[in-house]
Amino acid sequence: MRSLFRAPVRSIALLWGLVVFMPVGLNYLCYFALLLALLLSPGRTLRLRRVRAHLLFWPMALFLLWTLVVLALQPDWYPETPTNLWHGGRIALTLAMAIALGEEEARWAMRGFVAAAAFSVLVVAVNAAVGLPQWSVWNNLIHYGGNKTVSNTILMALLAGSALVLALARGGLVRIAAIGVTLAVLAVLVFALPNRTALLAVLGAGLVAGVHQLRRARLSLLAFVAAAMLASAAFVTMVPAVQSRLALGFSEIREANSGEVNRDSWNIRVQLVRHTAAMIAERPWMGWGIGAWNAQWRSRVPPSIADLNMPHDDLLWMGAQAGVPGALSWLAIMLAACLAGWRRQDMAGRMAFVAALTLLFSALVNSATRDATIGLSLLWVVGLYLRLSAEPGFEPSQLRLRHAQG
Repeated sequence: MRSLFRAPVRSIALLWGLVVFMPVGLNYLCYFALLLALLLSPGRTLRLRRVRAHLLFWPMALFLLWTLVVLALQPDWYPETPTNLWHGGRIALTLAMAIALGEEEARWAMRGFVAAAAFSVLVVAVNAAVGLPQWSVWNNLIHYGGNKTVSNTILMALLAGSALVLALARGGLVRIAAIGVTLAVLAVLVFALPNRTALLAVLGAGLVAGVHQLRRARLSLLAFVAAAMLASAAFVTMVPAVQSRLALGFSEIREANSGEVNRDSWNIRVQLVRHTAAMIAERPWMGWGIGAWNAQWRSRVPPSIADLNMPHDDLLWMGAQAGVPGALSWLAIMLAACLAGWRRQDMAGRMAFVAALTLLFSALVNSATRDATIGLSLLWVVGLYLRLSAEPGFEPSQLRLRHAQG
């Protein structure tokens, strides 16, 4: 423990884990500080080899290469081109930095995330009980407002997903505690910070964790899937707040399909999918150019919704700007992350698999990689899951402080 703050990379990795629920500026500060520490620390060759050997390396390289090819062959330059180039590079670099960490560095970063998640759930509970002052450091935890709240709820969904993995694999007090964590997060997502993306991610996490665990026992797997689907359906129908939120979403979809255009959450997503898919269909190979989506969007939609700056679906974002090959290169990163967790059959692999699928789902409905307010902290945490799942001897129980070295 005493050596923690004598190791810059380990200390900054821990700090980033601790601030993932805080404003995006603090996450960016840790991002640049960690990048600098990694570049200046000894063992750079070993870190590069670690990244090069990971399953994500070639998909990330292809993603960056195709972005540069489109930039070179599509000469149009848009006001959003620099920021889109930045965010594309940030997606790959955030994951690469997490993978480059040593095992002990990654453990400390994950300990930071777990501590921050526990503190964040506590903040929500205390605010619900007695109220808290309006401080910016936790304002997006006690009030639903903007994409930082979306980010925080998805990170809580990651915590709940990990707890479900524990509940399925362990018994006794561990299972009781894990179920308690899951219920606490569900209470936050239903009553305090109602976010449908995160809620559906939690409901799906239990299902995919069971599939990962029981994949070699077909009868048990079928029984588990049936039970999980029935339990999810019961939860949705028996909790009025959840039922009303989902019913509202389906109502918004019906309105969009009937031709009504408004800024309601699922209505606007129908418009985003419809018009962005049309962009891809018109230029399927090279897209409209890096940074082109905003200009294309504004030229196709009514003024009432023309001010949006991203399609809320990162597969469509890359497809519109870099064609079908660009979309597939982004999807390859996401699927490689899922495969990295799937290939490892123990609890560490299961947690990484659930985390990667949570990232993929969130990115398909909420720009969870393109938007730094969501994606900077989310990509970092998912990268930690992937890094630790690549360590042959790692077990989640090793995150307890008694296993800390120094």
